[in-house]
Amino acid sequence: MKLYSTNNKNLSVSFKEAVFTSFPSDKGLYMPWHIPKLSECFIQNITDYSFLEMALEIAYSFIGEDIPKKDLEKIIKETISFDAPLVSLEENLAVLELFHGPSLAFKDFGARFMSRLMAYLSDKNDKTLDILVATSGDTGGAVALGFLGVEGTRVTILYPKGKISEIQRKQLTTNGQNIRALEVNGTFDDCQALVKMAFNDAELNSKLRLTSANSINISRLLPQTFYYLYAYAQAVKKNKKDIVFVVPSGNFGNIGAGLLAYKSGLPVKHFVAATNVNDTVPVYLQKGSYEPKPSIQTLSNAMDVGNPSNWVRITDLFNESLDSLRNLISAYSFTDSETMNGINELYEKYNYIACPHTAVAYLAAKKYNHPQDFTIFLSTAHPCKFMDVYPENLKNKIIIPEQVKELDHKISSATPLENNFSDLKTFLMNS
Repeated sequence: MKLYSTNNKNLSVSFKEAVFTSFPSDKGLYMPWHIPKLSECFIQNITDYSFLEMALEIAYSFIGEDIPKKDLEKIIKETISFDAPLVSLEENLAVLELFHGPSLAFKDFGARFMSRLMAYLSDKNDKTLDILVATSGDTGGAVALGFLGVEGTRVTILYPKGKISEIQRKQLTTNGQNIRALEVNGTFDDCQALVKMAFNDAELNSKLRLTSANSINISRLLPQTFYYLYAYAQAVKKNKKDIVFVVPSGNFGNIGAGLLAYKSGLPVKHFVAATNVNDTVPVYLQKGSYEPKPSIQTLSNAMDVGNPSNWVRITDLFNESLDSLRNLISAYSFTDSETMNGINELYEKYNYIACPHTAVAYLAAKKYNHPQDFTIFLSTAHPCKFMDVYPENLKNKIIIPEQVKELDHKISSATPLENNFSDLKTFLMNS
């Protein structure tokens, strides 16, 4: 697969180069020159395929020229070692649970695929691969577990001080081995900006082999298409048509993957982007003016992004056409108060306990309000990661997974860092 920069279509790189450099020097993002189409036969018979077989079908269509099918199948087997069940709440409303992986968040799909892909593509004579990742909560935990103990890699996770949940913090800071955590005195946007500055620093890049594990990396985006196919197949098994996906959105990688699956031929009727008060994209789709702004801290912290990186990929997919985007994507934003109402309503109506991000998606599904469509909203994290959010009556009903209980017995370690690139550069150069 060949890829280009969203800032310069004359720039063309291989898949391997895109994976290991993460994003171009011109500060664009990599996009595939050609988006392959899934065959009509595959789509019509999708219920005959297993989750793994569906994933292999779309992954091979993109990167089959770069990785033999047998090797790709092994990578995907190690990626998809857990389920993504579609749980019906009403006749035409269902939730897709994406939190059954090791870090209890949807980002396990991308992080596990990426770690195994990088291990496969790396030359054993290469320098240590230094992976930088900014996290607003869930990315860091998934990347930490995805790369923990992977030979030839070292992961540095930047997270905003005081702006992630306690369980999320423990998932970032208790790993040891090749995983390091930096507690940044700033916001997620600050962390993301520091990572981008590192990639554009010539001296750092001459000394270290830097890459990113954020969704700016194309190898994080591709495996997220897998569960859109799987959700569609589960819906078809229920004899559903006119399928709508409602996606809780922060950096817009998740919905970007869904749109990539759509462009590959997955028959989706509509997408809904659900955000908290960090509403840059909903405002853009409403007013036509894209104005990034500083992020605001909310209960749905993994979505606290004021300048979503992946939006440029989405506009690129639709040739910068605002009308095309509006025809396919709706977007709504919700306050913390509304989010809490959504959490309580999900429990009272359906006996379902959702994380704050999932509750935002549920509210957007309600607001979209096309009862004839089969609406699937995505649940991106296990509720136990946000225990401080819930009232006592719900908190006591949340089952704590064993991997979370084990965190209490681990030593936490993080290095404090000011929101200053020179401090990050010094840390990386001296490590």
